[in-house]
Amino acid sequence: MFLKKLKAAEDRYREIEQMLTLPSVISNNKEYQKLIKEYNGLSTVVEKFREYSACEAAMNDADLMMRDASLEPEFRELAEAEFHETRDKLALLLDELKLLLVPRDPNDSKNVVVEIRQGAGGEEAALFAQDLYRMYSMYSTSLGYKIDVMSLNETELGGIKFISFTVMGDGAYSRLKFESGVHRVQRIPVTESNGRIQTSTVTVAVLPEADEVEVEINPSEIKIESCKSSGAGGQHINKTESAVRLTHIPSGLVIECDQERSQLQNKEKAMRILYAKLYDMKQREQTDAIASQRKSQVGSGDRSEKIRTYNFPQSRVTDHRINKTIFSLAAFLNGNMDEIIGDLSAQEAAERLKGEE
Repeated sequence: MFLKKLKAAEDRYREIEQMLTLPSVISNNKEYQKLIKEYNGLSTVVEKFREYSACEAAMNDADLMMRDASLEPEFRELAEAEFHETRDKLALLLDELKLLLVPRDPNDSKNVVVEIRQGAGGEEAALFAQDLYRMYSMYSTSLGYKIDVMSLNETELGGIKFISFTVMGDGAYSRLKFESGVHRVQRIPVTESNGRIQTSTVTVAVLPEADEVEVEINPSEIKIESCKSSGAGGQHINKTESAVRLTHIPSGLVIECDQERSQLQNKEKAMRILYAKLYDMKQREQTDAIASQRKSQVGSGDRSEKIRTYNFPQSRVTDHRINKTIFSLAAFLNGNMDEIIGDLSAQEAAERLKGEE
């Protein structure tokens, strides 16, 4: 059964390879891009399967040589060494292939739309929202990703009531998808004169960016309005009505973008967020079973779920989904997030592999 899946993957890989040369496919950009994406997704497993097949053939050849009675003893010893070496390598390749065949999250390679929103705690929550935006920015930059702010609503003290931004780069969703949920901070606020520790919360939503191939939107179902940017005021606030508010009538979703100087640019950004939100709604409807499976170990990523605590007095970061605590809060907030994100990814892979058994 396992090898049949690998052979089927290789057959599909070859089929797509042929399809990508057809004029009818080349001229259809949406179809071409869809096939390229599938082709790239299969390439790793196919290349590993071909390495496995070559190793298996070498092991079989060595086995035949070992059984050849006419072979000189020294050559039989070489064949035996080759047999054992290739057999051990074959076992390792088999384990790698099993992991590669575990169904990946289909959104893992996508760009993401991230929304950070001030929760309970007033100005302190807004200041921590700013800290989280800085953390994600530094982490994304370290991976070579690009950040593009869509909408921003700041407070007078430099905190963030709400920010929406995209992170663009291959695998952005696979790295940031575990950040959806409630982030709790415990520290002495800058506004606290008595030195008391306050607990505040910030909510984060991470949505895979979608395109027109995956989500269809009827233009007649969108209400477009111009408005002035919201925020704390000052020289950076946009005082002209270049900000755009989109209302998607069927879903009731309202999207605002205000970071560009022209309405056209803000409209384009707002549409990107709308596609992502509608795609997220569509995915949630279609994958309830998968989501409940993930929730048992890694968490659902629901925005109402407390996922992580940042304790400043103890310099502690605790991820509640995997019961992991690290005592390097400053480094974590400076974008060194891989230790926890790596464990979350490993936990998800283990759950997916378990589900395949």
